[in-house]
Amino acid sequence: MDFVTIDFETATQDRDSPCEIGLTFVKDDKIVGTKSWLIKPKCYPHFNEFNISIHGIKPKDVADKLTFNQIWKAELRALLKNQFVIAHYASFDFSVLRRTLEVYKIPFPNLQYSCSYIFSKKVWPKLLSYDLKSLCNLNKISFKHHRAGEDSLACAKLSIKAFKLADVKHIDDFPRKLGTTVGKLFAGGYKPSETRRVNPALIVGDFSKHNTDSIFYRKSIVFTGTLSSMVRKDAQQIIANIGGINSDTVSKETDFLIIGQQDFRRVGEDGMSQKQEKSQNLLEKGSSIEVMSESDFLRNI
Repeated sequence: MDFVTIDFETATQDRDSPCEIGLTFVKDDKIVGTKSWLIKPKCYPHFNEFNISIHGIKPKDVADKLTFNQIWKAELRALLKNQFVIAHYASFDFSVLRRTLEVYKIPFPNLQYSCSYIFSKKVWPKLLSYDLKSLCNLNKISFKHHRAGEDSLACAKLSIKAFKLADVKHIDDFPRKLGTTVGKLFAGGYKPSETRRVNPALIVGDFSKHNTDSIFYRKSIVFTGTLSSMVRKDAQQIIANIGGINSDTVSKETDFLIIGQQDFRRVGEDGMSQKQEKSQNLLEKGSSIEVMSESDFLRNI
């Protein structure tokens, strides 16, 4: 496997405010180098105090540094173009990359990418947390968290371990062995890297296990978030065995929305997933949908 890992630190909550970028380069499953650049963000000298408390980078540290567009033209474009790039929480790092390129009116490069947060769930199932620090602690990888170079290096080491455990030798192995699609960035758009899930409506239950007394019998069930007690497909199989109806989208026909742990980088400012927000809107319009915690779900199966 040849790939590049990427990590951004930002000056504010805005995705177009990178103040540091780190890249680690892997050839034939071996790390061959790491580079990082402090960046003078477009919002300079404004930095959010919360962001500073996380990474420790202050306005004075970037006062004489190049802006992103200058670094991009000088080095980054050549290092990332046509590469396979991996990030932990790729939804964050690639939104920073896209938004910053848009701000500077720079065309998107052609590249493919994946998310180590997503595929780690396949490699190390049923963990309580899949943040970079927790996964690195599990795999005895030491690093200084929340500095871009160090985080990209840790991501590279973690990815190498994951690929070895899952016997991943080529990018084409990702859907089957890691349960995730490969994302793409290209001029004019992008396709995200996502978990490759089975359509829940196609999960067939065991008729002999149907339970007509269950509150889930012949009811439409939707899951959101990550369940701590089991993987989602196992929970959906339980519903199918009971005689319930699995769905992946909230609608007027939904009877129960089961809520697991939410990824804070994906939910809105109110901490609610899109499915929760839609169920709330339906409730306000008179729907009888019931929002249920994982613990209550477990009590009723």
